[in-house]
Amino acid sequence: MTAGSDAVAPTTPFPDRPDDAARIQRRTVVVLVLAQAVGAVGITIGIATASLLARDLSGSDAQAGLAQTAQVVGAAAAAYVLAGLMASRGRRVGLLAGMLTGAAGAALAVVAGVIGSMALLLVGSALLGAMTAANSGSRYAAVDLAAPLRRGRALSLVVWATTVGAVAGPNLTGVSGWIARRIGVPELTGPFVIGAVAMLLAALVVGVGLRPDPLLTARRLAAGTAGSAPVRRRGIDWAVVREVLATRPAVTAAVVALACAHAVMVAVMVMTPLHMEHGGAELDVIGLVISIHVLGMFAFSPLVGLVADRGGRGPALGIGAAVLLVALGLAGTSPEGHSWHIATGLFLLGLGWSFATVAASTAIADGTPLEARTDVQGASDMVMGLTAAVGGALAGVVVGAWGFGWLAAGAAVLVLALFGAAAVTVRAGAARSDEGHDPT
Repeated sequence: MTAGSDAVAPTTPFPDRPDDAARIQRRTVVVLVLAQAVGAVGITIGIATASLLARDLSGSDAQAGLAQTAQVVGAAAAAYVLAGLMASRGRRVGLLAGMLTGAAGAALAVVAGVIGSMALLLVGSALLGAMTAANSGSRYAAVDLAAPLRRGRALSLVVWATTVGAVAGPNLTGVSGWIARRIGVPELTGPFVIGAVAMLLAALVVGVGLRPDPLLTARRLAAGTAGSAPVRRRGIDWAVVREVLATRPAVTAAVVALACAHAVMVAVMVMTPLHMEHGGAELDVIGLVISIHVLGMFAFSPLVGLVADRGGRGPALGIGAAVLLVALGLAGTSPEGHSWHIATGLFLLGLGWSFATVAASTAIADGTPLEARTDVQGASDMVMGLTAAVGGALAGVVVGAWGFGWLAAGAAVLVLALFGAAAVTVRAGAARSDEGHDPT
């Protein structure tokens, strides 16, 4: 059986009853939770060292953020490619492609450290971004078959699963250094060795377990026939995206919210290791602070999803914006090195990002028709990645010229857009309620 054969295979049972869809949904969430728990190590373990490795290879503090920026750009490009794969062959094939490409990128980052090539590190980092795009696709895969009033919780559960690997990842920095010495590669490349293995394991989980495909199943249920033909395309159908955004303001607001929240998070996070190292913080301490940040990003996701389901997407977005403002105030006033300001600020930065991301992602799933889902979701992730890439690139320049505090102040301007997006989403929810639809 080929990688995409579950799109047309006659032996795949066709789910024609609600209880069939519910059973497949439960299995889908379990598989995605397992894959996220393992694969998150691959994404987060290099966060604490990527900027330091880029600094060493380039010889410039101003270029320290370029590796993370390349990863974000790679994630944006991968979002476009994976959207086409998912549209034509389902979530499983798209997720597999992203995870395997990410593993290849991690391997290239190791080679870059060995031969001392900044250019190769940027290429590897860009390919590593495909794993980030796959993680984004996973959260959407969790809601393809979810009931409308449980979409926030289904999505947030998969996001929460990232906690296991994401918190463990940065704390494996010390172990990764030992592994690097044992195999004869630079110490700062050790995290990428572990990351490559973790991404391969995640790909194995998805490849074996994500059957039947949730997106293809949802399409079959909607079409009422097992013989519905798959969509064939190479990337995003921008005409479809424009139509959805032009007619559904809540979806447009959610796309803006995702982009701004992610740009704020990436810009501040990528410069934090450098800010701490300038004050003499050890690598293990930097890794601990990044772990606290990642804990805020993922650990409370189920609670965030519950808030988004019961209180509405708009109020959850507003909470996220308020938390991000507090986070930037603490991080921006922190001294160089380790302090409670930077640790608390990074935790709240992750928590605010969680509220914004879960609420906005669920709002996109709510407001987008099934036939346009992969296009709008892929376009949203692409915009999110490009915006964050610009933020990451500018972060190094701002910190190098004016300092970490000015970076936080500039990021606070983007948070204002989140309040506007929250207001639009609240109004859209109220309008749907007046028309007799579910307000979420």
